[in-house]
Amino acid sequence: MQHLTIAVAGAGAISEFHLKGWQAQQDVTLAAICDPDRDRAQAQADRFGIPAVFTGMGEMLTAVRPDAVDIITPVGSHAPLVRQAADAGVHVMCQKPMTPTVAEAEALIADVGDRVRFMVHENYRFRPHYAELARRIHAGEVGRLRHARLTVRASSLLDYPGKVPFLLGRQPYLADFKRLLVFEVLIHHLDALRSILGEMTVTAARLDRMNPDLQGEDVALVQLESADGALIQIDANISAPGHPPLPTDRLELLGELDTLIYDRDRITLLSQPEAVSLHDLTANYQACFTGAVTDFVEGLRTGRPFQTDRLDNLKTLRLMESIYRVAGVPI
Repeated sequence: MQHLTIAVAGAGAISEFHLKGWQAQQDVTLAAICDPDRDRAQAQADRFGIPAVFTGMGEMLTAVRPDAVDIITPVGSHAPLVRQAADAGVHVMCQKPMTPTVAEAEALIADVGDRVRFMVHENYRFRPHYAELARRIHAGEVGRLRHARLTVRASSLLDYPGKVPFLLGRQPYLADFKRLLVFEVLIHHLDALRSILGEMTVTAARLDRMNPDLQGEDVALVQLESADGALIQIDANISAPGHPPLPTDRLELLGELDTLIYDRDRITLLSQPEAVSLHDLTANYQACFTGAVTDFVEGLRTGRPFQTDRLDNLKTLRLMESIYRVAGVPI
């Protein structure tokens, strides 16, 4: 088995789940971590046994010469860091979204070319419940799919008097995002839906804002159509009173033979209501990070395509951007 040396760029809140994913791999060494906030990088290094700490990626790549780097930084820094890694001949896994716009992603992909392997860490399709739905739909359990409806609810951005919304407490910079719910949250669901339903086209979209203190949208109604004519609807609100702060999903998949429903923590085929597939969503959250890292590691070792390589993820980015275009929101 090929041994891999890994460096990590970024020590923010989400890095914990990436690092746990790396620790789950065999014959992989976490050799270094960098962050502009050295204390933050040192804290993660101490927690995960990473021997070297830096404040800049260039210095880290020169000193450590890793096989690959995991970029877990804000979206605006992704393109320059990916280019820096490619120039150093280091393979890349980059947190989603790849870049703020499709145009920037296309330019980045062209610049990197085939010099290094390049995967986007888009992990919802690796969540065990979404992976199970994909397997069962592809196996034909409901027959030809005709209609799908996804509902997403959370109070993540709900404006409570005197309280900071849950999501802004974790990621305060989101308050200034002019593109918010679709860009930051639903992009995950779009990729998961692509893994289940194939390619889709946006036919209608309406975006709204319930929390007046936000710059971007916290409500979205989207209608899409799959390549073989299935109608797909997305109904999402993350400023929803009475709902938990973390998003809960309900996906109904109606085929010509049966209906498959995922609702919070269970999957049910309506013709067999007693055969419920239960999921531990807390465990599934870490599992999707570990699954994405595992796909990257196996791809590097075997040469097979990553499930979310840069070209596949570009399709998700285009789908996300087309929602804004159809809704009349400037890109």
